[in-house]
Amino acid sequence: MYAYAITRKPGRNFHRGITTANLGEPDFDLMVRQHEIYTETLKTLGLEMILLDPLDDCPDGYFVEDTAVVTPDIAIITNPGAPSRKSEIQSIKNTLSEFLEIRQITAPGTLDGGDVLQVEKHYFIGISNRTNRGGADQLGSILEKHGYGWSSVEVKGGLHLKSFVNYIGDNTLVTTNGYEGLEDFMPYKKIALDPDEAPAANSLWINCHLLVPYGFSTAAEKLNAAGIPIIQIDVSEAQKMDGGLTCMSLRF
Repeated sequence: MYAYAITRKPGRNFHRGITTANLGEPDFDLMVRQHEIYTETLKTLGLEMILLDPLDDCPDGYFVEDTAVVTPDIAIITNPGAPSRKSEIQSIKNTLSEFLEIRQITAPGTLDGGDVLQVEKHYFIGISNRTNRGGADQLGSILEKHGYGWSSVEVKGGLHLKSFVNYIGDNTLVTTNGYEGLEDFMPYKKIALDPDEAPAANSLWINCHLLVPYGFSTAAEKLNAAGIPIIQIDVSEAQKMDGGLTCMSLRF
């Protein structure tokens, strides 16, 4: 069970962030409302919220998940693969150091938290355009010293591993875009989503509830059938910026 979540308010410059989504121009006022609903929802699930102010020079700064990997024992500050995001990490490091021992990924290793999928005591680390093998190996070494297993997975066709695969408890993964067939994930039960509802794979299992992006009815039916209470949240503006439910918080 998680006790805390770190989120950051979107800044007015959030539309200048990195995106390949081609879903249209995002709306700032709507983004703020959606982020407030997201934050309030986490609060209703029992998390104490740590809400950080926008970073004026970091339009992607509200995607806080990419800046750290947090375990019950230690927080690992990442070295984001996009140069424009490296200045986000100091603020997150300062915040997490109040709660946990800190380690840090160093160059030439790069690592985005969106590429790190925790499944109980095992971590899958995506090798992507943002996370290289040096960063994955550094994280794996730190995790091993704290009793966790890890393995790497090639990310194909998108930004982050968790754009396509997420853990929803009960030894079950929600997947899309063919990831359900990967050998790495064979030991797990899978709920495979239709390709045209791929964004719904970025669902967030938190304190025995499943947060699901609004607007993907077939995916919601499949996930609801898993027997986990579902909460649908509209994250349309974050999706325009290549983001989703997992991206906007650090849970621990």
